[in-house]
Amino acid sequence: MTEGPRQRGTALAAPERAASGSGVALKKDIGLMSACGIIVGNIIGSGIFVSPKGVLENASSVGMALVVWIVTGIITAVGALCYAELGVTIPRSGGDYSYVKDIFGGLAGFLRLWIAVLVIYPTNQAVIALTFANYVLQPLFPTCLPPKSGLHLLAAVCLLLLTWVNCYSVRWATRVQDVFTTGKLLALGLIIIMGLVQICKGEYYWLEPAHAFQSFQNYDVGLIALAFLQGSFAYGGWNFLNYVTEELVDPYRNLPRAIFISIPLVTFVYVFANIAYVTAMSPQELLASNAVAVTFGEKLLGVMSWIMPISVALSTFGGVNGSLFTSSRLFFAGAREGHLPRLLAMIHVERCTPIPALLITCVSTLLMLCTSDMYTLINYVGFINYLFYGVTVAGQIVLRIKAPDMPRPIKVSLAWPVTYLLFWAFLLIFSLYSEPVVCGIGLAIMLSGVPIYLLGVYWENKPWRFNAFVDKWTRAGQKICMVVYPAEECKKQEDGEGTAQGKTLLSKNTKGEKEGTAAEP
Repeated sequence: MTEGPRQRGTALAAPERAASGSGVALKKDIGLMSACGIIVGNIIGSGIFVSPKGVLENASSVGMALVVWIVTGIITAVGALCYAELGVTIPRSGGDYSYVKDIFGGLAGFLRLWIAVLVIYPTNQAVIALTFANYVLQPLFPTCLPPKSGLHLLAAVCLLLLTWVNCYSVRWATRVQDVFTTGKLLALGLIIIMGLVQICKGEYYWLEPAHAFQSFQNYDVGLIALAFLQGSFAYGGWNFLNYVTEELVDPYRNLPRAIFISIPLVTFVYVFANIAYVTAMSPQELLASNAVAVTFGEKLLGVMSWIMPISVALSTFGGVNGSLFTSSRLFFAGAREGHLPRLLAMIHVERCTPIPALLITCVSTLLMLCTSDMYTLINYVGFINYLFYGVTVAGQIVLRIKAPDMPRPIKVSLAWPVTYLLFWAFLLIFSLYSEPVVCGIGLAIMLSGVPIYLLGVYWENKPWRFNAFVDKWTRAGQKICMVVYPAEECKKQEDGEGTAQGKTLLSKNTKGEKEGTAAEP
């Protein structure tokens, strides 16, 4: 993995000083609109277009499904509020990884990073890229499925193109996100408008209370819990803006503003898109469709039905871009804290983009495209991903107790994290009850990171030959990618004195572990 802080400054001291002298640092290029684009673009992927039937299937009725979408949106907003406080209290890129590490110690943070690096991001990005390729190629193969090799090739091209854009310029990457987020919102707006037209025509049979709650199977608490879990996964991505806090313009204002704008907008879109679907399809038709928006378009758009597949393709293209952008910052943050190879903590001397982290993100995703079990892996680690959401929010309460005087530009009532944790516990208990084997395998994958942590991070006094080998390859990577460490002076200005005080209070949790950042000389 990496060496400890005592070894870290030896081989690369000169490049670090050069970086500090030249003021190389991550640029604050993400304004309020781009921040909203990151949240909305990462939450709204292909799911709302392709398969909202998971919620309906477990909710057992149209009315209960709509309740699930609304309540899940409210709970997501509560979780986002908690993350907003953490984001401005610990204003560093890395999101929940940085918060868990600072509050609960290095091992807990590393396990969060391990599961994300190993499975969550590579598999999610691969699936979204394959969905993009499928909807682009489908019109060329109207009577059969597109060839698997073609799908994988186009998905790889999509990943390579967007990785290049993200390496070239932060501004370009955010502009791509803005454009494609606007496109998917326009497509969903078209669906909602068509739904309203249907209602005006009197097509609202399944929205009348007498019919909306008419169940097609018996209501079951376990199934409803699974419906909420499906809904929570559909809202996944709401915390991604916290991964790029250091690149936000005025994060103390724009982080909460972006959350207040984006989460209600997504909730509105999700609820009214599902309302629109049931104005044109019965629950049985919706459950039988593998691409709800496409079926909806075929019923109402006629010769213009091609708009829906194109909308899904555009949506997933923007989703891949947003995921690459944010996940690379997680890798960058992990490397800076000494939990990943230190080369990943470096940025380009001119473009100020984390090129090594982006390249590793791309390579790991391309490798996932070559596997046949990535959907199974997503099922295994989905439980763990949601588990860490609750751990992070619990950390907010722990931080209030351990560091009550720590400066908090945003301070929410403790009723919000408690509410979120109650909902979170409800979902996790029923997940364990319904799928104990899947959850157990997910926990085993996460715990496989413990020996990696002990050998790669906790063991500081590694043999000098190993350190020399790592230094050699790090230097080679620097030359190839033209990268250096971000300027420490810039970091200090961004973090502020309040954060430094918080770090001092929190350092007791990780005594004896690597706490120096990768920018230290």
